[in-house]
Amino acid sequence: QVQLVESGGGLVQAGGSLRLSCAASGRTFSSYAMGWFRQAPGKEREFVAVLSWSGGRTYYTDSVKGRFTISRDNAKNTVYLQMNSLKPEDTAVYYCAAGTKVGSSSYVYRTSYDYWGQGTQVTVSS
Repeated sequence: QVQLVESGGGLVQAGGSLRLSCAASGRTFSSYAMGWFRQAPGKEREFVAVLSWSGGRTYYTDSVKGRFTISRDNAKNTVYLQMNSLKPEDTAVYYCAAGTKVGSSSYVYRTSYDYWGQGTQVTVSS
């Protein structure tokens, strides 16, 4: 069992930066691929980024490439999402997710992840 708690959300002006953190409980954190999803009002929850259990592979949705960076610190059981050059369209609730069967062809699907955090709100003003 893994519990995930996100933090770091808030209100920021367009062009600004935020760093989201996701703290995980459980001794097997290092065996999970870790992902970030987001959900804007009235929209489906969508994939943002994922990092393999080893940290060796990362994937991003096209709209955040070059602006967002996902990283993990297995010693701290924490995954991060550094978000730079934020845009109003990045406004959403951001969710952290963990899964052991996240593959290179399935990482975009919510059903590939076993555990989810409660979400943290990110609001980007124009």
